Amino acid sequence: MADYFTNFSFIVQLTNAEQQTLALQLFQQMSAIQQGEEVSTDFPASLREFADDCVFEVEAQESDKLWIHSDCGGVDSVCEFVHYIIKKFNLQPVAFEWSFDCNKPRTDAFGGGAAVITATEIKSITTFEWIREQTQSLQPTT
Repeated sequence: MADYFTNFSFIVQLTNAEQQTLALQLFQQMSAIQQGEEVSTDFPASLREFADDCVFEVEAQESDKLWIHSDCGGVDSVCEFVHYIIKKFNLQPVAFEWSFDCNKPRTDAFGGGAAVITATEIKSITTFEWIREQTQSLQPTT
């Protein structure tokens, strides 16, 4: 049996310690929901559907940064979490990359992607999508 991994690690720059505390509390709520706890009434509706995939970690760094990382995925969930805190705190855009990996050679096991997140949108692409776009552009037109 093969073990699959999705790795990412990046920093989100906040503007103060209060934002850090609030973002960590939000992450703790999201993580608790992923582990089967009830959704509290104050939990943001825009994050509810993504809480089940909250398999990443968030740690405080200094007094105004979040270190977000994972080896098991949650790319859509982390994008939505970061998007929410960027909007809530009016932060600068955040960009990060991830890798897909496997402990055995499998044809579907390797790749990755990247995301750029702003207050208004999440743009992302996987290497699979990029390859598909590139190979389609090479097809002869009839």
